[in-house]
Amino acid sequence: MLQRLRARKEWKFFAILVKARRGLGIAWWSLVVLRSVLPAVFAVVMGVLIGAVTTGRPLTGPLTVTGIVFVLMQVLTPIHQAVSGNMGESLSAYLYDRLTDSCLDPPGLGHLEDPALAADMTTARDFDLGIQGPDLAISTEFIADGLVGFLSGLACAIVLFGYSWWAPFVLGGAWLGTHWLLRESGIWRDRNTDEVRAAQQESDYLYRLAVDAPAAKEVRLFGLADWVLQRFVARRRRLHQLQYEATRLRERPVLLCLVLVLAANGVVFGVLAVNLSRGSLALGAAVAFAQAAIGTSSIAFGGLNWALDGAAAPVAAVERLGPETARAGALAVTTSPRPAAGLPARELRLRDVTFAYDGSARPVLEQFNLTIPAGSSIAIVGRNGAGKTTLAKLLCRLYDPQSGAIEADGVDIRDFDIDDWRRRITAVFQDFIRFELPLRDNVAPIGAPDDVIHGALAAAGAGGSIGLDTILSKGYADGTDLSGGQWQRIALARALAAVQTGAGVVLLDEPTAQLDARGEAEIFARILAETRQCTTVLISHRFSTVRLADRICVVEDGAVVEIGSHDELMTQAGRYATMFNLQAERFAAGQPEDDEEGVEYDVLS
Repeated sequence: MLQRLRARKEWKFFAILVKARRGLGIAWWSLVVLRSVLPAVFAVVMGVLIGAVTTGRPLTGPLTVTGIVFVLMQVLTPIHQAVSGNMGESLSAYLYDRLTDSCLDPPGLGHLEDPALAADMTTARDFDLGIQGPDLAISTEFIADGLVGFLSGLACAIVLFGYSWWAPFVLGGAWLGTHWLLRESGIWRDRNTDEVRAAQQESDYLYRLAVDAPAAKEVRLFGLADWVLQRFVARRRRLHQLQYEATRLRERPVLLCLVLVLAANGVVFGVLAVNLSRGSLALGAAVAFAQAAIGTSSIAFGGLNWALDGAAAPVAAVERLGPETARAGALAVTTSPRPAAGLPARELRLRDVTFAYDGSARPVLEQFNLTIPAGSSIAIVGRNGAGKTTLAKLLCRLYDPQSGAIEADGVDIRDFDIDDWRRRITAVFQDFIRFELPLRDNVAPIGAPDDVIHGALAAAGAGGSIGLDTILSKGYADGTDLSGGQWQRIALARALAAVQTGAGVVLLDEPTAQLDARGEAEIFARILAETRQCTTVLISHRFSTVRLADRICVVEDGAVVEIGSHDELMTQAGRYATMFNLQAERFAAGQPEDDEEGVEYDVLS
């Protein structure tokens, strides 16, 4: 029973408050307890005061206590509201810290690409955006007030034991019964079903299409404004309909609740009236018990359920993500790591490598073998889904293969310290990062001499256009933004700067997709010249660039089907030659060289 209680997300929410900020959490709980008992205390002291009036006893003491309790009831509420707001903000910061740690701590990438974790990731990431409900600063205040009301109702019910043993059970039980009767109509019912989540997700997506800049060009160019608006309205209307249908579940239970609480109150107040009229109950005691009976109504099903459900969901999601991300993003760890400095000096070899993503029945790579001589360049081509980008991730040790090994000079890269190995690799991916930071930090995020940065920019064809202290974002004073092609040159400069500071393996996964074919070939030729001492792996669908590599590897269905130089593969007249000729014919005819429909071979997936 206790274990099941601790597994509930509501328990997790309350348990995490003190962890988020110890002093504030203790203050929050102390105020909850103090505010909860004050209504019951006020009922008692009011009874004592009335009793003193009716019997002629001194009023100084009762009046003083009554005044103190009354003032505390008025003063503690705004104080608690302020503490709750700060508590909510601290809890938000704590959850963001925990989520950031859960995402960044695992050395691998599996946890960020695991579809099984996507729902919790969304809940944990977006909880304070107002999409799933009020932010935690507001919700925590609602929860405080709701919890105070519920506990004060229980405290008032306890006071009724002074009147009769059965009164708190009848009245408190009736108000507690509203929680059971209305359980199906709680807010969780209209927020946590698959259908409601799908409607929420679709409406949120269409809303972003309408208000976010990235989609603005296509929305206007293709006349999609009405298309987006109509679908947004339809999805939002469906969402509201589902919520309304859930709300209608309250109609019959509300009537039952009304009958139940009216009957219970009628019994308790009726017996109180009879006892008072017969003289078996003093006026002061009757006032105290009557006020306690009224205060018991605070137990009723109310806003606590709604606010707590929404606030507890991200807490539970973050709590679940901790161990799950650690598992999904884990990589093999060696107890005695070997140094990776200077490797590979002879070769980089993939030996019988088999790899499949979590949840996938079919391996992306199966018994994959490839040897890359150190200091040479190799281009990898293949269909979408052939495993090329997966191969790049494995080389970077973002994942480990399920079987086989990737070796540098005969040493399994899993035997190296992971950070040491990654310092030997630099990469430019198609979806490279764009830092909203000065140019200097975009080229060398962990630092490098300015002459190295200038040299890398010049080698990438981006030298002299922008000062190193210019922030690459228009969202900042004196900041600027770059075109797609300019950004790609900055990303290439980042890789070249890493080469100057110790990287020995250069991985280029569609690094110049936004440049034209001639521009890409020119840049790659310059990169080869700058990295001639490195082992370079190029992934590209442009054969005018691919042909510049020392060797070309054709990958299909997770295996190597052809390998050799451009001239050797053209002589073989196999898959590579067919694809190269098709692309060359289109280029000669003035058609887009990147038409992947006919080429069949495309950028790695």
